[in-house]
Amino acid sequence: MNCMDSHLRGCHDWGLKMKHDFIRISRCSGSWGKGWCASVVKTPTICLLVVVTYGLVDKLQNFVIGIFIPQYHYPYAVALSFAQVLISLLVLNLLHVVDLVPLKHYSRSLGERVLVPAICNSTHAVLAMWAKTNSSYTGLFPLTLLLLPMLTVNFSFVLKLASPPSINVSVLISILSGMSLVITASKSLSGVDPLEYMYAPLALVLHSLSLTWLAKEAERCYSPDAHISIFDIYYTQLVNQSWVLGLLWLLHLDSPWQVLSQGSWHSLLFHGYLLAILLLGMVLNFLVGMLALCVSPLAAALLYSARQLVQPFFPLL
Repeated sequence: MNCMDSHLRGCHDWGLKMKHDFIRISRCSGSWGKGWCASVVKTPTICLLVVVTYGLVDKLQNFVIGIFIPQYHYPYAVALSFAQVLISLLVLNLLHVVDLVPLKHYSRSLGERVLVPAICNSTHAVLAMWAKTNSSYTGLFPLTLLLLPMLTVNFSFVLKLASPPSINVSVLISILSGMSLVITASKSLSGVDPLEYMYAPLALVLHSLSLTWLAKEAERCYSPDAHISIFDIYYTQLVNQSWVLGLLWLLHLDSPWQVLSQGSWHSLLFHGYLLAILLLGMVLNFLVGMLALCVSPLAAALLYSARQLVQPFFPLL
């Protein structure tokens, strides 16, 4: 009996230690925290796992959207983006309740500092969702994505990040992006929506700016006297996004009443497809956001555009 009690106490102490270590690590404050986050993601196995996971989730979401939109005629990009942010906030709060993710209350000062990336990210989310729901993600949007890493490198120098990409990395990224762009552009782009000529470049600039601005803000939590974590920054940005997207939805031509009245809420398949799109989008945004906060905006940009960057070279292999 004593043996059993000691075994149970040992398991309990081990569980408390693991919980304490997770919370301590997730704060990522100080130089050690930054090094831990970067070293974990830069591990080849973890890096490959993140890339493969992102690729599979992205492909699955595109597949579900390809079924959901034509079948239920529900191409409301603003409403879907708003719901996706709400789902992300709900999941983060649930993880906080079970003590898996340490979160502080919404800070007005932090909210003001991440207002610009929240506005940029909200607008980009709507434009990207518009492209997916209107079958425009095979036109100009993938072509402009090839420039995302190169533009992110430029913003890293403009915003004066503490650790901008080296010259060698910048040149390599420029060559890779340029070659992919030339190969992709040499193929005819048919059926390009005229709105894409405005939306695609705008989404590119806003996404690159939001990733770089987030990384700039994350540098604050790496200082020894920091009282915020990367999860606090990500959570605060999501709260800001909910306000921006909520206001945009109220002002949009597709009013909330119209969007809600057009849904097939009596169908379980409708609920399943919709929930799958929102959850998969939440995972994609989380991976990109955490990579920008923990490693660098360039790493996040490369993850986001990895498929478009390497796909033109497949026929050459």
